[in-house]
Amino acid sequence: MVLLDRRSRQADLCSVSVDDRLGGELAMRHLIESGHRRIAFVAGPHRLEQVRDRHDGVRQALEDAGLSEDEHLRQYETPALTVAAGRDAAARILGQPKNSRATAVFCANDLLALGVLQVLTRQQIRVPDDIALVGYDDIEFAAAAAVPLSSVRQPRQRLGQTAAELLLDEANNPQTHQHQQVIFEPELVVRESSQFTRP
Repeated sequence: MVLLDRRSRQADLCSVSVDDRLGGELAMRHLIESGHRRIAFVAGPHRLEQVRDRHDGVRQALEDAGLSEDEHLRQYETPALTVAAGRDAAARILGQPKNSRATAVFCANDLLALGVLQVLTRQQIRVPDDIALVGYDDIEFAAAAAVPLSSVRQPRQRLGQTAAELLLDEANNPQTHQHQQVIFEPELVVRESSQFTRP
């Protein structure tokens, strides 16, 4: 058996995953370096390990920049990683007073980000001029969104290929197979939704 997109806690199981902590850090660092100091994290359900890891990366980027989480980050937990949940989170973000609401939003996945983008567009909030937006996963729709979406890309093909290779090796060589925990690094793909540097 091979766990995919999840790290194994057992020595007798293989796993193939992505460093989600690093992914959260990359997204947050990009927004901080673009001048944002009021950032919303639309997190998804915190019971999910990937969401917790991405949040840890967000915290690390803030710490590295010398910024306090209490002052510079507002978290919006959602019950699901869906477009509808993203729309609900966007409504909550826009419900804040304009002079104190977030100037950038990082979403725990692209579906949430697409929901946020729908509401921002409907409310005539300019992306990225008024609010910058970054998603996670770099799904096919990210580049084709109304405003092409910056996103943390996971190497999906390499994940699948490595998992298949480990599974075949375990099946064909049960006596000599070595269980491995393979962790890939994500990369940030910057598109129009966050290409704006605040003065």
